[in-house]
Amino acid sequence: MKVIEVTHPIQADQYITEPVAMAFGFFDGMHKGHAKVFETLQQKAEANNLKKAVMTFDPHPSVVLNPEKKRTDYLTPIDDKIEIMDEYGIDYCIVINFSSKFADVLAETFVEEYVLKNNVKQIIAGFDFTFGKFGKGNMMTLDQLEQCETTIVSKQEIESEKISTTEIRKALKEGNLQKANNELGYHYRIKGTVVQGEKRGRTIGFPTANIQPSGDYVLPKKGVYAVSMNIGASDKYYRGVANVGVKPTFHDPSKAQIVIEVNLFDFKEDIYGERVTVYWHHFLRPEVKFDGIDPLVEQMHKDKDQAKYLLAVDFGDDISYNI
Repeated sequence: MKVIEVTHPIQADQYITEPVAMAFGFFDGMHKGHAKVFETLQQKAEANNLKKAVMTFDPHPSVVLNPEKKRTDYLTPIDDKIEIMDEYGIDYCIVINFSSKFADVLAETFVEEYVLKNNVKQIIAGFDFTFGKFGKGNMMTLDQLEQCETTIVSKQEIESEKISTTEIRKALKEGNLQKANNELGYHYRIKGTVVQGEKRGRTIGFPTANIQPSGDYVLPKKGVYAVSMNIGASDKYYRGVANVGVKPTFHDPSKAQIVIEVNLFDFKEDIYGERVTVYWHHFLRPEVKFDGIDPLVEQMHKDKDQAKYLLAVDFGDDISYNI
């Protein structure tokens, strides 16, 4: 996949020169609603013998347009988004820097400079896609173009509720991991690097890997989770328990930073510096302050047992002996 990073105004050598079907959108999360857009893109490209292209934006438009409610953390930071697009078999990905200058581009200019000059023959986007200064351009605007055919992807729903990035973010922050993963269509994931921590876990029988996220991810609600994890380039999934929070048993919550710690089951390797991916399967409980180490350790054993059972179900293990 060729990635074209554009800062307005787009340069002559950045245009796509062969005919394409192009999907437009921010696509944070690459969730089931977005999957429908990419499925439609695939169909239109194959039917018309076109290459597949995507136009997306970075950072989120709210950084410029609504600074009081700006969105600076993401379900899929730009590198993750590009990686998933590559897995979809996209040929071209145009990433437009959403700056103040770009926000001032008129809808008519966007159509001319960013759509028509990019050799777009098929346009695919969600029903709520808007563009141009003050969001005056929309899918009906594009549908009037004679040079292109426009396909509007309707809203996708689960149990009569629209699948949306906003709802997934809300579910994660409320600890409703089941809903978030269901709407994503995969287990939420955070990539990062294993860094040095306080090393307190090893003194109480629960050594943990401290994960420094590699991007501006949406962090799940503070609490304890059943997770799996890849290490380096390996496709092996290690199972474990993760804690997201400030460790209030040991720290003043008002002063401590939120950290991600993962205790892998039956794992004793040194993995400092390794790049890892944490997959979030189940929310077990909120983070709480314990009256000392003993009740904390007792609860951690319970968390571990619960996580082992839930992950065994997820991975399709024979759990009949536990029932």
